[in-house]
Parts: sequence; C-alpha cells; structure tokens
Amino acid sequence: MRNEGRDTGTMRRRYATLLALCVLQVTAAQPALGAVRTVTAARALPECRYDDVRTRYHEPSEWRRTLLDTFYKIPSSYVPGSLVSTERASLNGGYRIRRAVIEDLEALARTARAAGAGVAVQSAYRSFATQKRVFQSWVDQIGYEEALKVSARPGHSEHRLGTAIDFRSAKSTRALWDYDDWATTESGRWMKQHAWRYGWLMTYTNGDKSETCYSYEPWHYRYFGRETTAAVHESGMTVRRYLWETYHSDPVAP
Repeated sequence: MRNEGRDTGTMRRRYATLLALCVLQVTAAQPALGAVRTVTAARALPECRYDDVRTRYHEPSEWRRTLLDTFYKIPSSYVPGSLVSTERASLNGGYRIRRAVIEDLEALARTARAAGAGVAVQSAYRSFATQKRVFQSWVDQIGYEEALKVSARPGHSEHRLGTAIDFRSAKSTRALWDYDDWATTESGRWMKQHAWRYGWLMTYTNGDKSETCYSYEPWHYRYFGRETTAAVHESGMTVRRYLWETYHSDPVAP
C-alpha cells in the first residue's frame, strides 16, 4: 500500500507539471493568434462606387501613399510643391511635374530614345480647375455616365498629385484614344515592359476595371520611385489594390 501511495503521488506531480507546460504553451501562442485576427480584420478592396470622401493620405508630402479613385479624393486646396517643367527631363515643354520625379523621368526618356521608342508628354500636372474643365469636356462629348468611365472628376485625378503623366509617342501627335491599344505601338510597348524599372507604373491596366475603376489607359503612368514600383511589379497587383492593402485597408482607415 505504501508503494502504491508513492506511485500515485509521483503520477500526480507529473500530471501537474504537464498541465503547467500546456498552460505556458497556450499563453505563448496568444500573440500569434492575435496577429492573425488583426490581418483578417483588414477590409476588402472597395467597390468602384462614386462618392467624395477625403483620402487617408491627403497631404502633398504623402504622394507615394495617396489613393485616388472614384470614391476617394484630395481637397480642392491641394497643391504639390516644387513643380518644374518637363523640359528638365529632356522632354517637350509646356507641362509641369514634381521636381522629385525628374531624375528618373529623364533616365526613362533617354533609355526609350536609345531603344528607338521615344516618348513625349501629352499631359502632366493638372490643377483642380483644369481637371474640372477636362471632365466637363468629356461630359459634353459623350454624356455624364460615360464620362465617369474615362475621366476623373475634379479632386479624384492622379494628375493633381504632380506625379502622373499621360505619355505619347515622340514621333506622333495622334490622339492616344484613337489607337486600338497604344501599348501595342513601339513606344507604348516599351513603356509597358520597362517603365517600372524607372519608378513609373501604369495605373489603369487592361481588363481590371473592377479594380482600377476606370477604363484601360495604357498611356497613363504614375511615379512612385524605383523601390515601390519594384514591389508592386513583383506583387502582380494593380496600383489601386497595392495602395489599399499596403496603406489603407486597416479598420481605422476612412
């Protein structure tokens, strides 16, 4: 009986030790479980509905993170700093762009020319008033509902950031939308393949209107810098999805 009592006491001590270890393991796992819940709480990419909500990153200094679409906008008072002529990048003048993009823009233009696929600027920075006129011109041509598909309302255009350019072929002044697909031209094809290497991304890609919110525009590129464009290119995401998931999708975002 005394031997049995010793065996029973030993078993109880072993059981208590095992129970304590289990409690420690569960407690240690809690932070990881909390992290999973945080990730799954992120909101899905919004539908392309029309509204006028101020975007989360709306300061001129936050241009790399600013998400603009049919829903989110920047205020009418938004003015990017340090705008300079596109001539500074050895391109045609008459257009302005942020000074911060000039170095990579010049490198892009120089390399495209060397490849026999020279590009020129069709449009760059637009003020609130200019975008208002641009949008209204489309309304006058094709009606309001159709204009919404091909042009941004004032406040919603990436051109306001001072980091977006509509490119055209250097050898042609033909209207970009008159092509079946500008990306199949020599210049357009080069841009599609190589622009990301110089910090520029096509925002409104083909076949992704449910994500981009606008019709395909193979000439419209936005500058993010080489590090960010490499990350987006590697991810395979559209610009809008990348910005949403990287900077805007947490539950406290507007």
